[in-house]
Amino acid sequence: MPAPRLSDRDPRIGADELVDAMVPPPHFDAVRFDTYVPDPGEPSQAAAVTACREFAGRIAEQDGGRSWWGSLFSGSRSTGDVKPGLYLDGGFGVGKTHLLASVWHSVPGPKAFGTFVELTNLVGALGFAGTVQRLSGHRLLAIDEFELDDPGDTMIVGRLIRELTAAGVCVAATSNTLPDKLGEGRFAAADFLREIQSMAAKFDVVRVDGPDYRHRGLPEAPAPMTDEELLASAESTPGSTLDDFDDLCAKLATVHPSKYGRLVDGVELVHLRGVHAAADQNVALRLVAFGDRLYDRDVPVAVSGEPLSALFTDEMLRGGYRKKYLRAVSRLVALSRARG
Repeated sequence: MPAPRLSDRDPRIGADELVDAMVPPPHFDAVRFDTYVPDPGEPSQAAAVTACREFAGRIAEQDGGRSWWGSLFSGSRSTGDVKPGLYLDGGFGVGKTHLLASVWHSVPGPKAFGTFVELTNLVGALGFAGTVQRLSGHRLLAIDEFELDDPGDTMIVGRLIRELTAAGVCVAATSNTLPDKLGEGRFAAADFLREIQSMAAKFDVVRVDGPDYRHRGLPEAPAPMTDEELLASAESTPGSTLDDFDDLCAKLATVHPSKYGRLVDGVELVHLRGVHAAADQNVALRLVAFGDRLYDRDVPVAVSGEPLSALFTDEMLRGGYRKKYLRAVSRLVALSRARG
């Protein structure tokens, strides 16, 4: 029996589901501070664990029913150098999302966890005022993969963080870019420097250094299958899907990235036939978001054609989205190993 195609799916998700779904993805369900193993050769990792524990501990404190940060506005504490945000900066594969999810798991609710794309989509679905209303009663907003890819996002997220922190919400975030450097190489960041710096001022920055743990001492990614091998695998593996790569790319263009997770829900193994380098940057960025959702859900990937490491051209890897593309390659190569 032919394997079903992701390209034939029609994922749907409502606004209320978007809010309810703001929890760490399945890949990070069981992570905690104690399960993070710092590299002895990278002291910043152990220091980051300590900083995250302390940040989570402060959030968990109560003062008349309000979070520790909210109490600062009531005059019961001195603000000093305390900031309402913690920003984990470092390369891909050093465990920043592990630490962010550990913060989230350590803090009593209400709380929310989402990627930057999911957060901006929430604003699109609920409106700015509706998003502030839904999140302003939270103790914590955790934002993974913090990106500022266009000026509109800069203004929206900057204002959202200001309003939420003023309401007593703490914000923890991860990114590969320091907060005052967000947007560089992607748009005229200098035109929005005041907005970016205002947002950056809300965060204490914690650096997490080290090599990509997903590839420490591991073999190279499996070579692509032949088309015949790929078809046989898809037809013999329960829960598989099989798509021509170009068909999937065309499908992703018609689906909002916030629905990519729903697109692969219930899938056990994704097969992609005829993989090749992305045709342009728009396609490439959709593949990044798609790869992130596969990684969140631990969905393995098998391919024919070019290897997954060839998804992005040398020109793309020299551009402003270099770190995004490298993270995607890191995650997708790990998933290609996971197919067993």
